Amino acid sequence: MQFKKTSSILFLTASLFTLNVAAQQKTKLTQYVDPLIGSAKHGHVFVGANVPFGAVQLGPNNIFEGWDWCSGYNYISNTITGFAHTHLSGTGIGDLGDISIMPATGKLLLEKGKTADDENGYLSKFSHQNEVAKAGYYSVLLDKYQIKAELTATERVGFHQYTFKKGTGNPHIIIDLIEGIGWDKPVSASFKQLDATTIVGHRNSKGWSDDQRLYFVIKLSQPIKNLVLYDSTVVKSGTELSGKKLKAVVNFDAIKNEKLQIKVALSPVSSENAILNLKTELPGWDFAATVKNSDAKWEKELSKVNIGASNTTKKVFYTALYHTMIAPSLFNDVNKDYRGTDKKVYKKANFNNLTTFSLWDTYRAANPLYTILHQDKVSDVVNTMLAIYKQQGKLPVWHLMGSETNTMVGYHAVPVIVDAYLKGYRGFDVNLAFEAVKQSAMQKTDGIDYIQQLKYIPADKVNESVAKALEYAIDDYCIAMFAKALNKTKDYQYFSKRAQLYKEYFDKDVQFMRGKLADGTWRTPFSPVASKHREDDYTEGNAWQYTWLVPQDVEGLIKLFGGDKAFVNKLDSLFSVKAELGENSSPDISGLIGNYAQGNEPGHHITYLYAYAGQPWKTADLIRKIDHDFYSSKPDGLCGNEDVGQMSAWYVFTAMGFYPVNPANGAYVFGTPLLNDATITLAGNKKFSIKVIGNSAENKYIQRIVLNGKPYTKSYILHKAIVAGGSIQIYMGNKPSETWGVKPEDRPVSTK
Repeated sequence: MQFKKTSSILFLTASLFTLNVAAQQKTKLTQYVDPLIGSAKHGHVFVGANVPFGAVQLGPNNIFEGWDWCSGYNYISNTITGFAHTHLSGTGIGDLGDISIMPATGKLLLEKGKTADDENGYLSKFSHQNEVAKAGYYSVLLDKYQIKAELTATERVGFHQYTFKKGTGNPHIIIDLIEGIGWDKPVSASFKQLDATTIVGHRNSKGWSDDQRLYFVIKLSQPIKNLVLYDSTVVKSGTELSGKKLKAVVNFDAIKNEKLQIKVALSPVSSENAILNLKTELPGWDFAATVKNSDAKWEKELSKVNIGASNTTKKVFYTALYHTMIAPSLFNDVNKDYRGTDKKVYKKANFNNLTTFSLWDTYRAANPLYTILHQDKVSDVVNTMLAIYKQQGKLPVWHLMGSETNTMVGYHAVPVIVDAYLKGYRGFDVNLAFEAVKQSAMQKTDGIDYIQQLKYIPADKVNESVAKALEYAIDDYCIAMFAKALNKTKDYQYFSKRAQLYKEYFDKDVQFMRGKLADGTWRTPFSPVASKHREDDYTEGNAWQYTWLVPQDVEGLIKLFGGDKAFVNKLDSLFSVKAELGENSSPDISGLIGNYAQGNEPGHHITYLYAYAGQPWKTADLIRKIDHDFYSSKPDGLCGNEDVGQMSAWYVFTAMGFYPVNPANGAYVFGTPLLNDATITLAGNKKFSIKVIGNSAENKYIQRIVLNGKPYTKSYILHKAIVAGGSIQIYMGNKPSETWGVKPEDRPVSTK
C-alpha cells in the first residue's frame, strides 16, 4: 500500500509538473504573432524569417504585380520565384529582394517565369494550406518540385533548409542576382567559388535607394557537384564571374538524407566581413536550434509588454508589436564595420549603424515607442542619424541601404533626435545634434527658404506647399524646444516663430488649411475633399485631413477655429462628411471614416484632439470603431501601408490607452484602453503596470484614473511617469464622465 501511495504521489507530482510546463509553453507570446496579418490588400508587410531589427529579412517573393507587392509578397498570390534575403515592410515603394535562391529539380529552367502556369519558368505555385509563418520562421511547400522550404535567421545570416522528395532527379539551386523587387535593378555583381561548399560574391544595385552595395557568402551543407555561371542566359566558363546580370546554378549528385541546408551571410562592407558574420553568428548547422534561438529573441522583445486580453486581441497586439521591430535594421557587421552614405568604410564604430528610416511615418509614434520599450536602441538611432549628417551633409529624410531617397516631406529626423534628448538620452554628441537639426531647417530646398524669412510658402511656387509647411512647423517647434533646453535663447525665439507659421495657411472663412498664392490670395478653385496625388497643396491627403496637422500647438489651432465648441463641431464633421477624393487621389488614403484616413499617417493623432477641447469621450468612440473596423487578425488586418512600423505603433500605444500626439513633448494623451491590463518592463527591470477595471465593449469611457495610489484627473500622462515605473488603474464606464479630463487644467498641454 505504501508503494502504491508513493507511486500515486510521484505520478501526481509528475503530472502537475507536466501541466505546469505545458502552461508555461502556452504562455509564450510568440504564439500570438502572425506575420501574415497585413500581407493582403495595402498592408505591404514583410513575410518571412528575421530577428528583431536584423539585417536579414529572408522570405519568399511572388511574381511582382505592382504597388501591392512592394514587400515582394502579397497574400492573394500563389507563386514563389525565390527566397530573397532583404525586404522592406509596409512601404509604398518596392526595393531590395537581394540574392534570390530557388531550389529545383528536373529540367534546368533559367528564367523565373511570367505567370503562375508558365512551364518555362523556374517559379512554383504554392498553397496557403502548406504555408507556416511565425516570428523567426517561415515554411512552404513548393508544389512544382514537392520541395519543403524552411527559413530562419540570425541578425546577419539567413538559414535555408530544403527537404526534397526522395528519388527526384537533377536536384539544384538557382542563385539569381538579377532579381530585385520593384524598382531594384543590378548595377554590378560577382560570384566566386572558394571551395567545395562555399561561394562568395556581391550585388550592387540601383532602385529607390540609388547606390546599394551588398556582399555575401553562401555556405552549403554538402559539396557542389558543379557550379555553372551565367551572364544573363549565356554560360561562362570557370568558377568566378563578374558582370551585371548574373545567375548561378549549383548542381548536386543527390541530396544527402533529402535535406539541403544553405547559410547566407550578408555584409555592407566586404565578402570577408560576410564570412566573419557567418562564423560568428552561425558556425553550426542545427536548423531547429536556430529557429529556437530566433524565437527566443522575439520572445524577449515581445515580453517587454505583457497584456491581458482576448486571444484575438493578443494576436493583433503582438503582431503589431512584432511589426514595429522589423526596422530600422542593422547595417553593419559583427565587428561594427559599416559602409557610410559617402560609400567609405568606417571601421569598428562605437554604435550600431542602422538603415531603413521611414521618418515621415515613424516620427509620429514608432520612434516614441522605442523611447519606452527599446531604450538601448535610441542612441544607436541618433548616432546613425548624426553619422549620416556628417557623411551626406544633412540628416536622413528617408534613408535606405546607405543612400538618401529624399522621399516624403519634412525633416523628421529632427523630432526623433529632440525627443531622445528631452527624454534624457545622452549617448550621443549633443552639440553635433543641435548643429544637425538646425542645419535641416536652414536648407534652401522645398520652400524652406520662405520659412527662413518667416513667410508662407507660395502654392504657385512650391508643390505640396501646405503639407510641407505644416510638417516644417512641427520640426521647427522641436528645434525651439531643443534650443530652450540648451539655453540658446535666440534660436529658441526664432524657431518658436517658425513653429507658428502654420497659421498662415488657415482660411478662417472656410476653416481649412489651404494653399496661398504669391500675391496673397487663396488658390482657387478649392475643394476640401479633392486630392490629386503629387499635384496639389497636400501630400497624400486633402484639406480635411491636413487641417488638423498641428500637434505641436493644438491650443493655437483651437483658437483659430474660435474656441472649443467651433473646433469640436468641425472635428465632428471630419468623421461624417463623405469622402469624394477623385480619380487622381493617392491609394494611401485608406481606412476612411468620413474624410478621416486611418490608413495614412498624417491623421494618426487626430482622434486624440478631442481631449484638448475637454471632450475625451469622443476619442473613445472613434478608437473603438477604428479598432473594430480596421485592425484584425486576418491577412487584410491593416487598412493601409504598415510604413515600417508606424501603422502598428499607433495600435500598440492606443491599445495600452494613450498616444503621443505631440511627438517630442514627453506627454501621451489618454484615449480608451483596448486591453484589460498591461505590464511594461522597462530598463533596470522597472515595471509600469496598467490595470483597466470594468473594461468592455459598452464600458469604453474612462471614468477616473488612479496613478501610483493617488487620484489622477489629467487626460494625459508624462513619459517620465511611465519610465519611472509604477502603476495606474483606469476605471471604465458605459457613459462619458462629466468630470474626468473635462476641466481646462486637466487637458493636454502642447508645451510641457
